[in-house]
Amino acid sequence: MKKNMRTTYLAGGAAVGAANGLFGGGGGMIAVPVLKAAGREARSAHATAIAVILPASVLSGAVYLFYGLVPLSVLIPVALGVALGGLLGAKLLARVTSRCATFVFAVLMLAAGIRMLL
Repeated sequence: MKKNMRTTYLAGGAAVGAANGLFGGGGGMIAVPVLKAAGREARSAHATAIAVILPASVLSGAVYLFYGLVPLSVLIPVALGVALGGLLGAKLLARVTSRCATFVFAVLMLAAGIRMLL
């Protein structure tokens, strides 16, 4: 791997980790564009983003649990839903085109941005 690619991936990874740690999520909105800019095909970028976000999510979640910020009555049902949704989404990603994945991702990012402003 070229040195400038390593630097891009390292900087992008740091931004993803910081977003996940600070906001409790949202790293994928950084990871996917970084990976696509580095030359990854859209579906590969989405799949890679999910894989690299796992360690950041586990570490951030552990810190949140340690500080008592996670109500367990919410954690368990939401975690089950996330696991099921993740499985279904991964199966769906394997069936859609990169263009479709990019379009849906862009629409969701736009909707999330608008929702955050309102």
